[in-house]
Amino acid sequence: MVITQVAKPYRVQVNDLISITLKADNSDLVQMFNKRENTNQQQTVSEANLYMNGYVVDEHGNIRIPVLEEVNVLGYTTEEIRKKVESLLYEKYLKEEVQLFVSVKLAGLSYTTTGQVNNPGRVTVFKDKLNIVEALALAGDINDVADRGDVVIVRQYPGGSRIHHIDLTNVNAMLSPYYYIKPNDMIIVNPLPQKSIGTGTNGLQTFTTIFSVFSVITSSILLIRTL
Repeated sequence: MVITQVAKPYRVQVNDLISITLKADNSDLVQMFNKRENTNQQQTVSEANLYMNGYVVDEHGNIRIPVLEEVNVLGYTTEEIRKKVESLLYEKYLKEEVQLFVSVKLAGLSYTTTGQVNNPGRVTVFKDKLNIVEALALAGDINDVADRGDVVIVRQYPGGSRIHHIDLTNVNAMLSPYYYIKPNDMIIVNPLPQKSIGTGTNGLQTFTTIFSVFSVITSSILLIRTL
């Protein structure tokens, strides 16, 4: 039996986009806090709307929230941010006991695919968790000449980018710490080695191509000798 790797809670980084909404008994506070939100419930959810209404983590790891101003969230999980925002609201504005509900989410998970996928480019999904198989499927899936045994993931960390590898032909890929996509990942799918040198899309085609070339060369040599 194969057990899927449990995705660790994502920790917010610079340039991440966060969605924060507030519900409370204090209508004035809610109106100030949610003033960025469009009251039209029929609006289409899009990356542009999320960007306009979300909070971008600046280079110092801060977000600017109405009524709270700057709040540092660098390295926090969304659950930790929720608790921090609630605590600050109670401390600064809610002196009496009131009903308060704060929701904190990543405003979309964006990643990029390139190489041997059918629809390379940047993809944004509106969910908190996505594995690499789902991510590649949304990019049109891997094509026939792709090397599934060595898919490259370029992942962003506070100290810079790191390169990781995952073998999608191995059932234990689900146990890999790179099985789940993180925001701003770049997935690179390289071609099979034989395709890289242009001799075929699989082992049989490679052998056939090489054999054909060898036969042509041999025939040419024999023809020259008979002249």
